[in-house]
Amino acid sequence: MTQDKLKELLQDMSLEEKVGQMIQLPADVLTGGGLVTGPTGTTQLTDEQVGMAGSVLGIEGAEKICELQKRQMEKQPHHIPMLFMLDVINGFETIFPIPLALGCTFSPEMAEEACAAAAKEATSDGLHVTFSPMLDLVRDARWGRVMESPGEDPYLNSEMARAMVRGYQGDLHAKDKMAACLKHFAGYGAPDGGRDYDNVELSERTLMEDYLPAYEAAVKAGCRLAMTSFNTLNRIPSSGNKWLMRKILREKMGFDGVVISDYSAVEEMVFHGIAADAREAAKLAVEAGVDIDMVSNAYAGHLTELVRSGEVPEKLVDEAVWRILQLKNDLGLFEEPLRVVDSSEAEKVLLCGDFRQKARETAAASFVLLKNEGVLPLREDGRKNSGAEKNAAPTGSIAWIGPYVDNHEIYGAWSFPRNKEEIVTVKQGVEAKGLPGMAFAQGCYLMDKGCATKYGQITNPSDEQADLWMEEALRLAESSDQVVLCLGEHKDLSGEAGSRTSLGIPEGQMELLRKVRQVNPNIVTVLFCGRPLAVGEIAELSRALLVVWMPGTEGGNAIADVLFGDRIPQGKLSMTFPRSLGQVPVYYNHFPTGRPNPPHEIHLFRNGYLDQVTAPLYPFGYGLSYTEFAYSEVKLDRREMKAGERITASVTVTNTGDISGVETVQLYLRDPSASVARPVRSLKGFRKVTLAPGESREVRFVIEEPMLRFYDIHMDYVSEPGRFEVYIGGSSDTENRAEFVLG
Repeated sequence: MTQDKLKELLQDMSLEEKVGQMIQLPADVLTGGGLVTGPTGTTQLTDEQVGMAGSVLGIEGAEKICELQKRQMEKQPHHIPMLFMLDVINGFETIFPIPLALGCTFSPEMAEEACAAAAKEATSDGLHVTFSPMLDLVRDARWGRVMESPGEDPYLNSEMARAMVRGYQGDLHAKDKMAACLKHFAGYGAPDGGRDYDNVELSERTLMEDYLPAYEAAVKAGCRLAMTSFNTLNRIPSSGNKWLMRKILREKMGFDGVVISDYSAVEEMVFHGIAADAREAAKLAVEAGVDIDMVSNAYAGHLTELVRSGEVPEKLVDEAVWRILQLKNDLGLFEEPLRVVDSSEAEKVLLCGDFRQKARETAAASFVLLKNEGVLPLREDGRKNSGAEKNAAPTGSIAWIGPYVDNHEIYGAWSFPRNKEEIVTVKQGVEAKGLPGMAFAQGCYLMDKGCATKYGQITNPSDEQADLWMEEALRLAESSDQVVLCLGEHKDLSGEAGSRTSLGIPEGQMELLRKVRQVNPNIVTVLFCGRPLAVGEIAELSRALLVVWMPGTEGGNAIADVLFGDRIPQGKLSMTFPRSLGQVPVYYNHFPTGRPNPPHEIHLFRNGYLDQVTAPLYPFGYGLSYTEFAYSEVKLDRREMKAGERITASVTVTNTGDISGVETVQLYLRDPSASVARPVRSLKGFRKVTLAPGESREVRFVIEEPMLRFYDIHMDYVSEPGRFEVYIGGSSDTENRAEFVLG
């Protein structure tokens, strides 16, 4: 539809129609009900209101979507099609690793491919919009939604943001692309106490420098929607924060797309205490620039009345509706409202071989090897030249033990596969290798008896069953040359409403680990999780520790690939692993203090703790391979730089082992003396290099003046003359450095 035709449509719409476009209803209202239930009560919608709703949440299936679209367009006075939206977070039917694991690949290219595959599957099912990417910076592992973020670093998250938007959207007119929605704007990843939905306290400088860059990267990449966050920021809920939505998002960042609230967030401003009722909440939200009210009563129950009474200018409604109509037009819905492929074509897309292969490769690249005392890879021929100890256990017989050995639910809290049996388990992946000497045992329950997930209590059948499983596991462990323990947290212990006050795995699993250790010390632990865990004892009791997160559809195959050496681990932590819960929040790019303390030492009256060093167990950027890499000293092509100039920093990386490997070379910068305190170091670049045994390669990074900018003491975004430090290495704790001066 031309812009002129679109303007004519807007001008011809009644106020009720316009407000309808700003209302998003849950699917069950359209298919069965007419009731919208929000935090302040239930609103009964008229048939007319339901018929004019502009978008719907939570329905999938091409036939159902087409049927509903036809029915709604018949009711809508101007036959305006609806938008169908869903949380497609890390894959649709082919499930990729969770976003936190994607961050560990340090590969924007893989993230883009994963999102492109998700978009192709989701659009074949009739969907138009995904509520992704989630770009909240995360530093507190207690918060369950860290699983949805690429991690703790502004630069890495920004690179992933651009890639994910490209993957989902591409040419938005293409049938296999969908509109992306950045979330949650803004600062949602820093709630008090790690408690979901809680207040956020961030200085303006911290917000601008650390938390906003990834959102802005998505905006600059053309992201078409933005979702408000649940939290307060500067004591104002985002859905009613005019400064945040209009001044920062629209004016500063240049966002011109659709702003949608999170689920019932508009009406929840009543509970935050800045709106007396849903009517006042609606007024605050539309004034702040929220275009779509997701499934609350506020706009549906009160916006029309607010306009008619003169309390809300109709101009604000027109602006919102124009943006919504533009999105529908750019998706091609006015010409082709049933924007789906036929069922036979959809069958060729969902879980196709190409997507499964990509999911397998991506999962393997996301795994992070935290420890290896020469027991990996499991195949002797793959291990003999990988630096393994001479007394390492032979491949021989292997006991695969634990609640994640034969478990299909390894796909994360925000994935909803319709056929769980398509998820490849560890057992299936191992059996597909066709190797002799493999045996499998449950060992224990996934959750301790009586423990709760966010969906309710876990009920384990019987203590007798647990005892039998333990006995079987110990017999198997004792009679095997090698043990692989597949342990971890339940998938529903992370994700939304997945905040925790402990960062360990269930005690029943720890008991299994301790008892197996007594009969066979050759333990490889494979850890499934949706967040960084405190794994000190697990690492101590294991000869190797591989974190596989929630790997998705091809998880079992990818795990078998890496453990047997068919693929080499290459993941690097995108979020720090703490020594204990007491360290949280912990992150690499912290600030220096007036009483610095060596990170691995404890000194009285110095920054730190009495009972534990401040260094994390495993820092950001850390991850082992089956080979080792040596770095030369950092070389700079010049020692002084002025604005408009550049410095090339380089290192030579050498594979010192006897097998090929992939290394992620990381560039960090530090400004040691500035008008405000600066982080001890900040990631500014990374390169992945594949090196054959004995091969060396020079890796170069270009440093330019804009990379040195920050918000100074006057809140101006500038660089300041002075000395800078350059660090290049394999993780954030590298001490391989050089210096230059900005003149």
